[in-house]
Amino acid sequence: QVQLVESGGGLVQPGDSLRLSCLASGYTFGSKVMGWFRQQDGKEREFVAAIAWSNSHTNYADSVKGRFTISRDNAENKLYLQMTKLKSEDTGTYSCARGSVFYPSSRSDLYDHWGRGTQVTVSS
Repeated sequence: QVQLVESGGGLVQPGDSLRLSCLASGYTFGSKVMGWFRQQDGKEREFVAAIAWSNSHTNYADSVKGRFTISRDNAENKLYLQMTKLKSEDTGTYSCARGSVFYPSSRSDLYDHWGRGTQVTVSS
């Protein structure tokens, strides 16, 4: 069955960098769009970034443009999110998700499998 397992979260200070990973299994990873979403306490899940099957087509939330970079290694079945210049408002649980369409959508209803998430806390 499809499994998505995130790692790399932690407690960092404002301005720091962090790299999240998502290991996928149970399907042909390279054939699917992948995305990152986050959820903060008491708030709805929000889109962070998404990437098409190749690394050539990406989509970012305005709040992370220029600071976060999504990438993938199809040979290793891994998805990454490189986060730089972290802010307190980036705090949340970050989940990777498998897309059900062929473009890197920001709509969470267009993702059909989700990981459990990894916690990122940005605090001084």
